[in-house]
Amino acid sequence: MMIPFNIPACIGTEMGFIEDAVKHCSLSGDGPYTHKCNEIIESFTQSSKALLTTSCTHALEIAALLAEIGPGDEVIMPSYTFVSTANPFVLRGATIRFVDVDPLTMNIDVNEIEKAITGKTRAIVPIHYAGVPSDMDRIIELARAFKVIVITDAAQGVMSWYKDRALGSIGDIGAFSFHETKNLHCGEGGALLINNSSYLDRAEVIREKGTNRRSYLLGQVDKYSWVDLGSSYLPSELNSAFLYGQLLSRDAIFEKRMKLWHFYQLQLKDLADQGKIELPYIPSYARHNAHMYYIKVRDLQERTRLIAYAKTRNVCLVFHYVPLHSSKAGQKFGTFVGEDRYTTRDSERLLRLPMYYSLSPAEQEQVVDVIYGYFKSCLMVNVDGSMGPSKVISLTKL
Repeated sequence: MMIPFNIPACIGTEMGFIEDAVKHCSLSGDGPYTHKCNEIIESFTQSSKALLTTSCTHALEIAALLAEIGPGDEVIMPSYTFVSTANPFVLRGATIRFVDVDPLTMNIDVNEIEKAITGKTRAIVPIHYAGVPSDMDRIIELARAFKVIVITDAAQGVMSWYKDRALGSIGDIGAFSFHETKNLHCGEGGALLINNSSYLDRAEVIREKGTNRRSYLLGQVDKYSWVDLGSSYLPSELNSAFLYGQLLSRDAIFEKRMKLWHFYQLQLKDLADQGKIELPYIPSYARHNAHMYYIKVRDLQERTRLIAYAKTRNVCLVFHYVPLHSSKAGQKFGTFVGEDRYTTRDSERLLRLPMYYSLSPAEQEQVVDVIYGYFKSCLMVNVDGSMGPSKVISLTKL
């Protein structure tokens, strides 16, 4: 059978919490399990407030509203990211200023940020690729100097740390993802982390469809009504109940993924020492969460051959983002500032390996064996992964 790129983690306790939510007829948003999840996230991030949302995308939409992003504003972010990093700000009318990445981490190159800042800059939006932190001290320093907001897309950063601080808790606002491809998940879900207390009251209004419902529930008003912009950003209690089970098991999930990550790092070191691949780099300031494991190969052509080769041997290897500035919408709603030295080049070389909670030692060994098998081969590798003569790809000594 094919070893897939991802299988959503299921610990075994989740259904019990879902059944409990159903038993108590608590199914709509902001019920007991939502509050329990918020409290756990607050406890390990030390954020002022965590609010579950239906997705990380929606958390960032709330962040854009809180930051009062509007037409004429500019937002700086790396081009190498998912479209959800950009869409919330484009929806408010902003122009995106894409900048290059640091090839060591695939995070935003902090040396390029200042070059992209103008009088119209409203926010800097770093991501934490593969759960490895961006250089947040330097980003915060720039933001303070130019009086702009920092909104961190920490979709991949749950339970990662920058120095002694949890990702998502650094900057004015943070956003988590609990999509099924993430370490902890509920199928589809996210969280908004408020680190600047001046945003807290309005965040709860926006998340409650623009109403002052929370004030009503606290007895502060005798009825609730529409008072601001907003939308339906509350996850179902069923999603929250599932996530609660995952959050309770977060340490076990973390430890298993770290074990998988270090196995790849150790077993593939020989290929890296031979110069055939590059392995992930972890800065000294970072404690990552083993969200993914990737390698970089020589170029796009070699990546294509390796994917095809692995597929014929029942291993699914995948690449990641197509840089946003090269997309149709990216060209319409944004512009790349500076030179694209690494974004396109390294995005075409990056290859993600199977990485999930239930990945067995035997399956992981098979993945490693396939990668070694490809590089040991002296035969031609066709675009379909088969071995033998090809009119499409010339002989390559590997």
